[in-house]
Amino acid sequence: MEEKKFDLNSIIGFALIFGIIVWMFYLNQPTPEEIEAEKAKKEQAEAQEKKENKENKDFIVDENNVTAVNPQDSLALQKAKSQLGAFAYSSSLSSAKEGTTTIENEVLRLKVSNRGGHVVEAQLKNFKTYDSIPMYLIKDGKNSSFNLNFGTTDNRTINTKDLFFEPTVSKNGENTVLSMKLKTSSSQFLEYRYEMKPNDYMVDFTIRSQGLQQVFSANHAPTLDWKLQGIRHAKSAAYENRYTELSFEYEGGKDDYLGQGDFTDDEAEDVTWIAFEQHFFTSILLTDTPFKTASLTSKNVANSSDLADKDIKVTKEFSATIPLALQGGELSYAMDWYYGPTDYKILNSYKRNLDEIVPLGWGIFGWINRYLFIPFFGFLSGFLPYGIAIIVMTIIVRIVLSPVTYKSYVSQAKMKVLRPEITEINEKYKDNAMKRQQETMALYGKAGVNPMSGCLPALMQIPVFYALFNFFPSAFELRQKSFLWADDLSSYDTIAQLPFEIPFYGDHISLFPILASVAIFIYMTMTTGQTMQAPQPGMPNMKFIMYLSPLMMLFFFNNYASGLSLYYFISNLITIGIMLVIKKVIINEDKIHAKIQENKKKPKKQGKFQKKMKELMEQAEQQQKAKKK
Repeated sequence: MEEKKFDLNSIIGFALIFGIIVWMFYLNQPTPEEIEAEKAKKEQAEAQEKKENKENKDFIVDENNVTAVNPQDSLALQKAKSQLGAFAYSSSLSSAKEGTTTIENEVLRLKVSNRGGHVVEAQLKNFKTYDSIPMYLIKDGKNSSFNLNFGTTDNRTINTKDLFFEPTVSKNGENTVLSMKLKTSSSQFLEYRYEMKPNDYMVDFTIRSQGLQQVFSANHAPTLDWKLQGIRHAKSAAYENRYTELSFEYEGGKDDYLGQGDFTDDEAEDVTWIAFEQHFFTSILLTDTPFKTASLTSKNVANSSDLADKDIKVTKEFSATIPLALQGGELSYAMDWYYGPTDYKILNSYKRNLDEIVPLGWGIFGWINRYLFIPFFGFLSGFLPYGIAIIVMTIIVRIVLSPVTYKSYVSQAKMKVLRPEITEINEKYKDNAMKRQQETMALYGKAGVNPMSGCLPALMQIPVFYALFNFFPSAFELRQKSFLWADDLSSYDTIAQLPFEIPFYGDHISLFPILASVAIFIYMTMTTGQTMQAPQPGMPNMKFIMYLSPLMMLFFFNNYASGLSLYYFISNLITIGIMLVIKKVIINEDKIHAKIQENKKKPKKQGKFQKKMKELMEQAEQQQKAKKK
């Protein structure tokens, strides 16, 4: 009986223990929330594993170019070696994957890609485009490429843009240094070295190799290919494109540019910098060791006939192909990148002739801008709003030139007084051009009037006129500065938007060009009216020109910088005022007439030149008479 009791107790004990265990499992089972969290954790782990597997598996750009391989995959390594030779080593490193490294200072941010080791994004941090978008000279690597193409001693062709570089960031004092190395071993490599200084648009850039003497082929030396598409930044793509061009310096300080159309220059020698200029912003490659030769190309995109202005995203396409020289079998070039404003003051501060990139005009016109207008306008804009600074500078320029205006007007007044007598001579000798000219010159001589004296003062103003014509479109200070109804003095002002586009005029109406055209018309009416005569056969009709010139300006300047139109409006307004003062207060036409009549009575002593001219004219007249007989 006791044995059965023990067995029953045992069974009951085991049942109780089992029930307790089941109860404990029930109490400690995960909640639905815990189950979901565990599931998510597992999925995340699986996704990470897939990502790592994807990064570490064979990465093939195209069927002939392996750029990254899993170092554990012997077959992939063998394939890489067969295609890349010594550079297969770089494809097996952990850096052989897509990625970028960012270096930046207060004004500039650069992103440099592992693939190709070159800049794929260049942002100017303190500027915006016309539509308030951040300012990029290079965006997502889509509008720029930089490549070294070279041969190897084992008869392979390498393009660095397809291979992965290993990035390393360090400090050199306050400077940030980014080293991008394309390796053939741990101590042998091709390096792009970027060194960025604080608050500077200029970045030191070095291309050098180490231990590659046995890799580079002497028969296929490295060739640098740099390409860039100019991203549109301004309201008017056509206007921006007018000042977008490729410039370069060569032969120890000479500078040149390719112009506005499609053009290639295969003969540039000893090139020290190449600038892909985009009106107000520029990308420049500079070198301490001159490039022996360079092939430069500029292709126009913005003027394509099948593109409307609003549809243009790119202005021009630039390219530079540059053979590089090996020194002792290695590459060694100390260069610089400049990504920044086309600002005369900034470019000139580097003392490397970069100010020539700014289109200030050639010869005396550029000299006037550099040494007169740029410093003077900089002084005025230092304490005046930019629109007011333009007006003040215009007033001062016109006052300085007022003596020239006075001489020109006096000459015109004299011609006006002589006009009845000149008309009489023309009628009297209308069938004898030679005699008519003799009598007219004789009248001028007796009256003491030089018909050219009115032209010379006008010619003296041309250098100033043309210098300012170049100054205002190139003045970086005017960019996005507003005045009155103009929201940007470096671009056109708009008072009305048209629902259609007028050929050569545009789809908008600008007020400053209208005001300037009206002022020019009034000015030409005053000046042309002084000396206007009946048009002679073969001579231009001055009245037609008087109406045509303002109309041409109205069309021409409708898409130009409003700052330039403002200058012309104020300039002509002041000139009109000066001429009215001269006419009403200073000059008395009756006195001029009396003085001319008095000069006629005085015997005129002819110089040798005048005597010779008279003899020649008389001989010509006699020959003409002889022919008629």
